[in-house]
Amino acid sequence: MYYLIKESLTPCAWEDVRAGGCQYVALLTAQEWLDARERFDMEIDMDMDAAQETKAVVNLDSLTGTMSIPDRDDIGGPRHGFSFALDEKGVVLVDDTDYVAGLLDAINRRKKWRLPSLERFLYDLLELTISRDLQLLERSEHRLNLIEEAILRGEVEAYPKEMNDIRGDLLDLRVHYEQLIDLGQELEENENGFFREENLRYFHLFTERVTRLQDMVTGQREYVMQLRDLMQSQLDVRQNRIMTVLTVVTSIFLPLTLIAGWYGMNFRYMPELEWKYSYPVVILISVAIVIVCLIWFKKKKWM
Repeated sequence: MYYLIKESLTPCAWEDVRAGGCQYVALLTAQEWLDARERFDMEIDMDMDAAQETKAVVNLDSLTGTMSIPDRDDIGGPRHGFSFALDEKGVVLVDDTDYVAGLLDAINRRKKWRLPSLERFLYDLLELTISRDLQLLERSEHRLNLIEEAILRGEVEAYPKEMNDIRGDLLDLRVHYEQLIDLGQELEENENGFFREENLRYFHLFTERVTRLQDMVTGQREYVMQLRDLMQSQLDVRQNRIMTVLTVVTSIFLPLTLIAGWYGMNFRYMPELEWKYSYPVVILISVAIVIVCLIWFKKKKWM
């Protein structure tokens, strides 16, 4: 599939691209690229391993690279990947899936350019890959807020698995944004002079937007760490309460245990053994000890 970059992305044939006059966009499969790369004045061997990372490489007569984009519905799952090569005449996108075709279709339907250019097309293409990220990060922050409220209400008994999932997604996004920032800076550097100076601002705008998203990710990762500490402190408080109850119970029954042990010796000349009021007196003493201990613990706010 071939397109000319006019007021909108206009489908065309290869003959229209070869005629020149407008910068172009070519969407090819890997096999189509191998069969037709002689058509393009770019003497390069494009990296087809697009699923590894997002990067750009400056060559003598072209700029090539790969895009590895997490699926926003399953960030930790399989990624969308494609390769690209560009010069001042246009850009070739190599993708064996329908992902890039969907992006181009969205650009074709939504974008109208007053000043069409390759730089503006690349900006819109890159911007589409992160267009859902602000809402995505807002949803993850909302989920973290709900987890925090549940922790404070004491409804969370153990470290929530959802926090691990969010933390993993944020880590993947952080790495992805770092690579996008490097890509944007490489494009803005314009080492080969493929781009017009006045249009380099598009790459700067993209880099700035990704940087803001990266800052949001960093803030949420710190939030996750704070929630983990909060969870641990809540568990510590709960354990301390249990230990306090056990300590109070032990302290109350310690003197009672002493009385039971004392009179359990049954020495022959213990006068209380023959006294008819010994049993009720011991009961009253035991009850009095329990009441005094409870009053004392309440006064000291140990209960």
